[in-house]
Amino acid sequence: MSGAREKITPHLWYDKEAKEAAELYTSAFSALGPTRIKSTVTIHDTPSGSADIVTIELLGQEFTLLSAGPYFKFTPAVSFLVACRTKEEVQGLWDKLAKGGKTLMELGAYPFSEKYGWTQDRYGLSWQVMFMGERPVGQRITPSLMFVREQYGKTEEALRYYASVFRNAKIGEIMRYARDEEPDREGAVKYAAFSLEGQDFAAMESAREHDFTFTEAISFMVHCETQKEIDHYWGLSAVPEAEQCGWLKDRFGLSWQVVPNAMDRMMENGDKKKMAAVTQAFLKMKKFDIAELERA
Repeated sequence: MSGAREKITPHLWYDKEAKEAAELYTSAFSALGPTRIKSTVTIHDTPSGSADIVTIELLGQEFTLLSAGPYFKFTPAVSFLVACRTKEEVQGLWDKLAKGGKTLMELGAYPFSEKYGWTQDRYGLSWQVMFMGERPVGQRITPSLMFVREQYGKTEEALRYYASVFRNAKIGEIMRYARDEEPDREGAVKYAAFSLEGQDFAAMESAREHDFTFTEAISFMVHCETQKEIDHYWGLSAVPEAEQCGWLKDRFGLSWQVVPNAMDRMMENGDKKKMAAVTQAFLKMKKFDIAELERA
């Protein structure tokens, strides 16, 4: 994915390490392909005080990193699968991401890959690093959702729902658990591939006793050009009390941000006075109102 910005981009919430994490990721991924820090903006007078917002690109995938206080923790319910063309790429990236972190699946050979591992980095963010072998490598970084606990068994429902909301959506291959793979139910989703707005995602579900689920630490930003688009995607919201500053939570507990492209332009190109006015305007909003932001 290159050129025009993706419709959906991951948003990562840190306590105060966004700038540091941006440096780590752009350095760690540089051996695999293009990386860059696109922009760094600091907004003031938020409920968290001053907040750093860093936008980076890793192998064609945009990420937004936010430092806004110790309110949310990353969990393996959302991870990022990195497709590597060589085993050396896997090892090099693993060494950088796993340092100071926590290994969830040891780096080694598995039935689905000759070299694969799953780690939480030093900030708690989950990465799956996989050698693809002879398989074609398209999108290099794929967000992966794990449905656990009360969301277990709802993966297919979620995929159908997301495919009904987003354009250019497709549900691809679904692999299922067999009868002898307890505690998972026969027929439950072991792995599913799907795409929204032409972007690849993966999903799985697990009946094991996990102590985590989705949190606001990882949300997905939906970039909108018009108010009509914002109104449409706001329909994802299923938890009224979670609605704040463009954020919402859907019926599966996954967090989204429905944001106008115009606000990015205001924050990146405006002077300090304009940025402050826009910040104070959006802090009062639940669903963003483009006209009101432009009047700020």
